[in-house]
Amino acid sequence: MTLLDPCLSCLSSSVLSCGFFCHSFLYFTDLAPPPQQDGQEPGPSSATAPSNASSSSSSSRHRRTRRPHRSGGTRDERYRSDIHTEAVQAALAKHKEEKMALPMPTKRRSTYVQSPIDNCTPPGTHTFPLSQIKHRLIWAPYGLLEFKGLSHICIYVSLQCTFEPTQVYMVGTADFESGVCVLDPPAGALGPDGAPQAQARARGSRVDLPSNVVVRGMSRGQSRSSMMETADGVPVSSRVSTKIQQLLNTLKRPKRPPLSEFFMDDQEEIVEVPRPDPNTPKPEGRQIIPVKGEPLGVVSNWPPALQAALTRWGATQGKSPALTALDITGKPLYTLTYGKLWSRSVKLAYTLLNKLGTKNEQILKPGDRVALVYPNSDPGMFWVAFYGCLLAEVIPVPIEVPLSRKDAGSSQIGFLLGSCGVSLALTSEICLKGLPKTPTGEILQFKGWPRLKWVITDSKYLTKPSKDWQPHIPTANTDTAYIEYKASKEGTVMGVAVSKVAMLTHCQALTQACNYCEGETLVNVLDFKKDMGLWHGVLTSVMNRIHTISVPYAVMKACPLSWVQRVHIHKARIALVKCRDLHWAMMAHREQRDISLASLRMLIVADGANPWSVSSCDAFLNVFQAHGLKPEVICPCATSPEAMTVAIRRFPGAPLPARAILSMTGLSHGVIRVNTEDKNSALTVQDVGHVMPGALMCIVKPDGPPMLCKTDEIGEIVVNSRAGGTMYYGLSGVTKNTFEVIPVNASGAPIGEIPFVRSGLLGFVGPGSLIFVVGKNEGLLTVSGRRHNADDLVATALAVEPVKTVYRGRIAVFSVTVFYDERIVIVAEQRPDASEEDSFQWMSRVLQAIDSIHQVGLYCLALVPANTLPKTPLGGIHISETKQLFLEGSLHPCNILMCPHTCVTNMPKPRQKQPVGVGPASIMVGNLVAGKRIAQAAGRDLGMIEDQDLVRKVGTHTHNLFIFSFQHQFLTEALQWRAQTDPDHVLYVLLNAKGVAVCTATCVQLHKRAEKIAAALMERSGINTGENVVLLYPPGIDLIAAFYGCLYAGCIPVTVRPPHPQNLSATLPTVRMIIDVSKAACILTTQVLMKILRSKEAAASVNIKTWPIIIDTDDLPRKRPPSIYKPPSAEMIAYLDFSVSTTGMLTGVKISHAAVSALCRSIKLQCELYSSRQIAICLDPYCGLGFVLWCLASVYSGHQSILIPPLELESSLSLWLSTLSQYRIRDTFCSYSVMELCTKGLGGQTEILKTRGLNLSCVRSCVVVAEERPRLALTQSFSKLFKDLGLSSRAVSTAFGSRVNLAICLQGTTGPDPSTVFVDMKSLRHDRVRLVERGAPQSLPLMESGTILPGVRVIIVNPETRGPLGDSHLGEIWVNSPHTATGYYTIYGEESLQADHFNTKLSFGDPQTLWARTGYLGFIKRTELTDSSGDRHDALFVVGSLDETLELRGLRYHPIDIETSVCRAHRSIGESAVFTWTNLLVVVSELCGSEQDALDLVPLITNVVLEEHHLIVGVVVIVDPGVIPINSRGEKQRMHLRDSFLADQLDPIYVAYNM
Repeated sequence: MTLLDPCLSCLSSSVLSCGFFCHSFLYFTDLAPPPQQDGQEPGPSSATAPSNASSSSSSSRHRRTRRPHRSGGTRDERYRSDIHTEAVQAALAKHKEEKMALPMPTKRRSTYVQSPIDNCTPPGTHTFPLSQIKHRLIWAPYGLLEFKGLSHICIYVSLQCTFEPTQVYMVGTADFESGVCVLDPPAGALGPDGAPQAQARARGSRVDLPSNVVVRGMSRGQSRSSMMETADGVPVSSRVSTKIQQLLNTLKRPKRPPLSEFFMDDQEEIVEVPRPDPNTPKPEGRQIIPVKGEPLGVVSNWPPALQAALTRWGATQGKSPALTALDITGKPLYTLTYGKLWSRSVKLAYTLLNKLGTKNEQILKPGDRVALVYPNSDPGMFWVAFYGCLLAEVIPVPIEVPLSRKDAGSSQIGFLLGSCGVSLALTSEICLKGLPKTPTGEILQFKGWPRLKWVITDSKYLTKPSKDWQPHIPTANTDTAYIEYKASKEGTVMGVAVSKVAMLTHCQALTQACNYCEGETLVNVLDFKKDMGLWHGVLTSVMNRIHTISVPYAVMKACPLSWVQRVHIHKARIALVKCRDLHWAMMAHREQRDISLASLRMLIVADGANPWSVSSCDAFLNVFQAHGLKPEVICPCATSPEAMTVAIRRFPGAPLPARAILSMTGLSHGVIRVNTEDKNSALTVQDVGHVMPGALMCIVKPDGPPMLCKTDEIGEIVVNSRAGGTMYYGLSGVTKNTFEVIPVNASGAPIGEIPFVRSGLLGFVGPGSLIFVVGKNEGLLTVSGRRHNADDLVATALAVEPVKTVYRGRIAVFSVTVFYDERIVIVAEQRPDASEEDSFQWMSRVLQAIDSIHQVGLYCLALVPANTLPKTPLGGIHISETKQLFLEGSLHPCNILMCPHTCVTNMPKPRQKQPVGVGPASIMVGNLVAGKRIAQAAGRDLGMIEDQDLVRKVGTHTHNLFIFSFQHQFLTEALQWRAQTDPDHVLYVLLNAKGVAVCTATCVQLHKRAEKIAAALMERSGINTGENVVLLYPPGIDLIAAFYGCLYAGCIPVTVRPPHPQNLSATLPTVRMIIDVSKAACILTTQVLMKILRSKEAAASVNIKTWPIIIDTDDLPRKRPPSIYKPPSAEMIAYLDFSVSTTGMLTGVKISHAAVSALCRSIKLQCELYSSRQIAICLDPYCGLGFVLWCLASVYSGHQSILIPPLELESSLSLWLSTLSQYRIRDTFCSYSVMELCTKGLGGQTEILKTRGLNLSCVRSCVVVAEERPRLALTQSFSKLFKDLGLSSRAVSTAFGSRVNLAICLQGTTGPDPSTVFVDMKSLRHDRVRLVERGAPQSLPLMESGTILPGVRVIIVNPETRGPLGDSHLGEIWVNSPHTATGYYTIYGEESLQADHFNTKLSFGDPQTLWARTGYLGFIKRTELTDSSGDRHDALFVVGSLDETLELRGLRYHPIDIETSVCRAHRSIGESAVFTWTNLLVVVSELCGSEQDALDLVPLITNVVLEEHHLIVGVVVIVDPGVIPINSRGEKQRMHLRDSFLADQLDPIYVAYNM
């Protein structure tokens, strides 16, 4: 797409006062130019106006004196129109009355501007350095506790407050009904390593942070936040929440157009199909009749070919001037006579054909294509080269001079040269020296270009031909004469081939239309290599022996009045200009008053077809009429590379100019309607004269078949003429659709056999066969079926005054395809002295103006720094390259405003949920429901497994006979038995970061250490049997010994992650919270941690005087307890398992002795664990399956566990893998965070590890322990990366557990390999499963979550009806097994909650079985694989947590799916997280690249979520790496992130509020 260069200055308001002509046109004849308003200086006045008084105080403190900027601010008044400006101001005033405050984006001040520190501090009670606010969310312990009966009472607690056991602690953001408070850490908070938190950016030290924590089992009330308020209902002071409220207010406005009825399909979402609006204007005229131009006259002295004309003038008028070139100051540099032009052209032709190779093999022969590479400042060399090629009968291909490898559109020029088969380039010596070169001095190989041979055409390098050699000049025929390059809307550069006869005929037609005479003088300001500059200034001028004065672009920049001076000095009869040049001359005319334009008989305006050129012409006439310029001299014309000159206004004898004032609304529907009601949306167009002599023209529909338009319909102009292009050279397929068009009538029948050429111009034929052009196909933006012209949008944007924000000439408008429609994007260059407030104000007003004037919404408005947009060779904006940079995320804007809510109106209809109930379709017959097999599966039967390791006779005495009964087994008995039977068997080995075993524990050592701890507990008064004891230990064997010590003493252990010693203020309150919730009577810990708990630092965070009894277990005396406690029933609680979920819920579950025994037995059977085996564990040992494997499984099964604390991997990444290799481990267990750490940290070091001898071929099973959907991409990456180290592709699998059941699936040794399926994401949103093929659009790969454990039964249930579902149906996973948790740990005994989650029955089918609800969605699919029993294998696929799903538009979305799409959007996006707030989707992305990439991510993220998930992103937040909190299991804590964002604690790089 190319920006046109018209200029719009002043239109008299009298324009609106005339009547109709016919039924759809309003014309003005003999229109006098309006007087210029007094005191109005075109150009800098608006661009250099001082800031308004309303500017913010911060900007006024830094106000600078603005200086006129000619190149940016003055030459671009070409779009100015007082009428249009008035219309825009009226529209803005209407919006202002609505008082809609748009939320301004939040930008980190340090990124682009330096501001005083007081402007950077976020509002709030406390002020912290930004660096500390950054890290706050990684450590801040948000928690919310609500007790039964106290749900409407809250106490504000700061970190300095005293924590009392009886208090209600409400920390973080909670629901407004139950009260909320935001808790901030002190300014001195440190990171994990003791350094200030600004330096502690790494995500390695992960902690479980309750955010909005509800202790499950206690009164929840309204646990999910919906407002940010304090206990007394006062809103929290937060910029973020205020701006979100502003955003919500703007989104309440009705969309344009209003949403009509949607179409809905049960299988998938259907995008809204716009229904025809009955009020849409439709064409009513008759079908157009082709318009014929005057006959092309036959003049006796016209040459048979253009070369013949040069031959004639060179021989007969040798001294007559052909060309005068100007230097940079605008003074004549040299004059080329016709004699010199002829002789030099002949020398070049001879050299090309005879001197570029050997005698026997010449490089060039007639018909070959040659590139012409000459600068705009050297027209003489170009003329010689062009005519030399014509005389040699080789085909010239003029192109621009390449400046570097990174030139905008350089590769597309290479495509042109390649498609034309160019291998030789002609250039001048000066130009060749200026080309970029390699260090060896060779011409650089430009991107995408074929390899070229460069030939210098300066006279001294040419060979004079022998006297008997004469160039062959045949009569003009259909052979190609030259190729003119043309860039398409998409940026592709194609070559339009012009035949010799077309070139000659075009010159003849121009001569007749413009009435050219011999000896006239022509001033040419246009590019002489193409289009009008070539046709008039190089070709037609030679045919008529005209003296051309060429004014280069560089001269115009230095001396804008130079072309007017040349007209005055040389008494020129014709001038060839653009609107840009008219404007520049107006700007500079005061500098020289003694000039006369009376000699001009034609002022040809090359871009006069642009509607916005009307007032340019009027304004120029208004200024220069006093200097002799006659009104009839101004001649706009319409041209295109394909059809060449379509029409030109010519005098004398032609009617006076005609004008039409058209409705923009009508134009957008392709219909001509006179604007009589709303002058704000009117467009004034002028005629471009009549059809060229010898041509036939008609108007056809621009889209689809070339059907003739009606008389009041806008269409594309097509022309039949001998004077036009013949083809796109080398591109026959595209040629047919453009150069061989045969129009058809309404019935589809061709109107004739003669082919027409598409011009790419949109217009209509007015009365008197006058041609009107309203735009170009290249600038056409079709949005929702309506057509908009890019230039019209530019004009509206520039009418938003005062423009002190952007450079008026540096604006690009284009459209991008997003979500089944075109979306309009505007990119402009921002002035360096524009403030953030000014920029946002201007962007907001542009949005409103375009919405009011054009009734279309903008998708994106971006401002980039000055001089950063890619430029065309003549200084304009390279639109297609700008669009490409935008789509690639390489535009680097400094301000951006996305408006998807405004312009995306084709969203699918929100799903209406059906009423919950068991309908007649849910009839169950046997194991079938709704005609399908019930989705249920079971692991192997546990039964009575006789284990020879555990059934053994010991000694000969009866009391030493110890037979283990699996029906009544306690883990304490197992440990005692192992201590007696195999005392020296090593159960545990603990490794440090160096891989050295720092601690081991045999069976007897562990038993004795447990006895010491039990004795200590029993000795203490106040600690009774059955009371809870908190175990506060780092990962290690001390934790295991303390656990068994509690069991020996009859206490219930509660494992808690210890506080981080360098960040107590953030981590200690979480510890305190669990201690208080669990009502612990005692804390078992190490000496070091005991000191920390009682330190002054701890006292700053919690009340250390209210700790329960603290026992240091490091130096206990060697005592044995009087007896080892044996529970009276296996159903009694063995331990409590506390964990913080990703939704910020703190949950404690009760695990009975029977469940412990059953779980260990199930794992033993699944993994084939026995005493001679070794396993390696790299997991956190505080909850879930990680705790079971770390502390319980070895004691039960007797295998040796090698313990690797995950934190050790931070200082030694290869520790885990080295351990597997060193100990030849067959089975290992890890977390996703460990796997991710190895994948990212060691992925590029596999060769180094291999040289160290690391070998993973021993690994049979590597199980990732998690409570989430398997991360297939991560596991596959891990397998591929370490395949070279011997890791089997079948080794990696996953386990799955939940709060209600710690282990449901675990890939064992005997089951089939995990299977992978591909499901349709659209169906998942509707809670359905539709299996698709790999690679299908919208497909999502899912991996089986491991084999179901022995003794476990799983069924898929509708979470609302609680009825069983069929195979491959999505529902909640319910589980029944002997190791299901007993219930949530509660104080007040909320039995209803327990029953809902732990003792649930199906609504129909099997009403007797008690199930536990996992809270996870998934499905079961029967595969073709067989399990160990020979039956077909039932695979369980986990889709996601029910609590985490986002309910948007009535559909269910899983955050991980949106986050995966976002991470793919740009290379600089690291981690991403999404959450919702007041029905707005918020996307937080970590920026891994430079901060200048930050704003590039906003449109890409918005695009990808809209395209792939049919959701509009409300807020995009760009943050630093490491900001998104991740817990110890590698799970994102999205709710904690949400609370930190809403409390304005993230210090984001950029926050974009999408309108």
